[in-house]
Amino acid sequence: MTISALSRDGSKAPMMFLHGFGSTKEDYADIARHNEFAERPFVSYDAPGCGQTHCSDLSKVCIPFLVDTAVAVADHFGFERFHLVGHSMGGLTSLMLGSQLPQRVISFTDIEGNIAPEDCFLSRQIHQYPADSAAQFLDDFVERALHAPAYASALYSASLRHKVRAEAVAGIFKSMVELSDNAGLMERFLGMPFPRMFMFGEQNAHLSYLKHIESRGVKLAEIADCGHFPMYSNPVAMWQSIADFVRLSERQT
Repeated sequence: MTISALSRDGSKAPMMFLHGFGSTKEDYADIARHNEFAERPFVSYDAPGCGQTHCSDLSKVCIPFLVDTAVAVADHFGFERFHLVGHSMGGLTSLMLGSQLPQRVISFTDIEGNIAPEDCFLSRQIHQYPADSAAQFLDDFVERALHAPAYASALYSASLRHKVRAEAVAGIFKSMVELSDNAGLMERFLGMPFPRMFMFGEQNAHLSYLKHIESRGVKLAEIADCGHFPMYSNPVAMWQSIADFVRLSERQT
């Protein structure tokens, strides 16, 4: 495997960004444009099966494999402790990483990552819409995303074929569903010993667990004019919320 990454050095505590399914490291490239993150080291990379990262055996790609990859990337850049930000698939990967290595995480911003079975509205399609081939499933998935009544869904669909390998989809989605249904993600999330923020678009304010996790000390960040993709629909609000939370977390630790 050869990882494609964006990174920079700096004097402050570093940040690691994990993108969602069908996205790439460039979702987070604008961190370099925001003064709130000046002198903040960071890394954002293409997950195996996505973007410009090369993986010779796409059948191995699943959430546990992505966790191992994230740890290897952190080690490569010398990030002993870091702020962790993950979106969707990257949020679930981050959750599993944080539950396995809590001593390395300063804070966790979970951008609509899976913490309950209801979060599998994309990944559960691997079971809901069986297809004759990996390529056919991806084609059908793109078509459904194009017509979904959600902010930025059509924009997301336009680049899916260029950002994800069809052969990696089933392993990713099946492991996401399995973990969401059977791995006690909510208990893992609430049991983490570091500050956590759950970010969601106003279109998803119906999520059943929001009040529950807030009552257990999780900071909520609702992003206006947004669905599942704040980095596309309202990036200014997304970056401001992350910057505020990172500053708050560092005052608490």
